[in-house]
Amino acid sequence: MNEEVKFILDATKESMDKAIYHLEKELVKIRAGKANPSMLSSVMVEYYGNMTPLSQVSNINTPDGRTISVQPWEKSMIPVIESAIMNANLGFNPMNNGEMVIINVPPLTEERRIQLVKQAKTEAEDAKVSVRSARQEANKEVKALDVSEDLKKNAEIDIQELTDDYTQRIDQILEVKEAEIMKV
Repeated sequence: MNEEVKFILDATKESMDKAIYHLEKELVKIRAGKANPSMLSSVMVEYYGNMTPLSQVSNINTPDGRTISVQPWEKSMIPVIESAIMNANLGFNPMNNGEMVIINVPPLTEERRIQLVKQAKTEAEDAKVSVRSARQEANKEVKALDVSEDLKKNAEIDIQELTDDYTQRIDQILEVKEAEIMKV
């Protein structure tokens, strides 16, 4: 195989890997019934004048499947953390016991589960669009190469096989997440 073609294929694979990684990162944020510390990954708090991720100013744990506890390293941060969680609009109602912030994660309603599945499908479709645009870019680069037509055709076939493989992986990831969300 031509070295330029191999480079294009490697770059395309890397692009598609990034799409999968991004999808997995986004799907972790979508809640699936039980409490998970990553549900608070988007929460930022003001800490000495800087916006800082919640995980950098406290310990976040899940003592059981329905509770998230946030133990700040400084007690003075408790009210700041509470308001940051409220402002993050995650649908949580934090309480504190003077030592830590406690969040009871309510069970999902059927309607909310369906909304979350739609959100997951949207994320999966975005990942597929990224994969297809990586394919389009790779095909464009292959066409611009100064190599034989046979080599170009083979490269396009390889790129399409990569695309099909990654699309299938996205569908599998979505299927698992969907089952996780719909499980009562």
